[in-house]
Amino acid sequence: MLEVKVHNLSLKNPVMTASGTFGYGEEFADFVDLERLGGFIVKGTTGSHREGNPYPRMAETPSGMLNAVGLQNGGVQKFCSEVYHRIKHLDTNIIVNVSGSSIEEYCDVAAQIDELERISAIELNISCPNVKKGGMGFGTNPDMAAQVVGEVRKVYHKTLIVKLTPNVTSIVDIAKAVEAAGADSVSLINTMLGMAIDVEKRRPYLSTVTGGLSGPAVKPVAVRMVWQVAHAVQIPVIGLGGIASANDALEFLMAGAKAIQVGTANFIDPAVTMKIIDGLEYYCNCHGIKDINEIIGII
Repeated sequence: MLEVKVHNLSLKNPVMTASGTFGYGEEFADFVDLERLGGFIVKGTTGSHREGNPYPRMAETPSGMLNAVGLQNGGVQKFCSEVYHRIKHLDTNIIVNVSGSSIEEYCDVAAQIDELERISAIELNISCPNVKKGGMGFGTNPDMAAQVVGEVRKVYHKTLIVKLTPNVTSIVDIAKAVEAAGADSVSLINTMLGMAIDVEKRRPYLSTVTGGLSGPAVKPVAVRMVWQVAHAVQIPVIGLGGIASANDALEFLMAGAKAIQVGTANFIDPAVTMKIIDGLEYYCNCHGIKDINEIIGII
């Protein structure tokens, strides 16, 4: 009933988790059945160890949150030698979010991940607003986005998902560029660039001044962008941005997303993904839907 396909990936259901909100999956094992997920995307992985940005780097805002974590992670070698062996037994799609400060770093990380048999795909992060080099810098220009995707395509041979930033004039132009360069799928949206000020201390809440806005506040923008991109490209679209319920997920699916990712809601309710899967099953049963693909892209 809930099975979907994203390029060569067969998903038990369209519910995945968003990078940076779910650790390496194992941190949530006490709260959810990881193997029931359509897949999960591990935190952003770079060529070398990163400490991330100075604290404070998270702030709650009305209907969402700002973050400026800055891709804190142990680096690709640590992932391959340690983390991978702890999660590779899981019977679901394990996807690695890949980031870098240069095209060379993206390619190096992707090539190492390519060697890991149980990693189903990578999500190329060309949209992070919280790093000084790379990240969103590649994702806001169609030519640069196409260049990094094209180079990674040469060294990565499994499903290549490209994560897009909403901080552009036309996300459709970026999506078309990465599709032409060899992307197998696109995921959108990453966080929107935002800022919040502590009026008592008279300074920004975040050490970096600005950060990425996520949560329910961004959902209408995300749904609109997913709808636009789904009508503009031939490759599958994965939708994310403020999803906290089955109804939220259904909006994205009806707008054209083949699958969805749950992000900020994991911080509020660690078991939210299970509730969304249950909710999708309930919706299909109530409406006589035998295959969820019947409603994907009906808008």
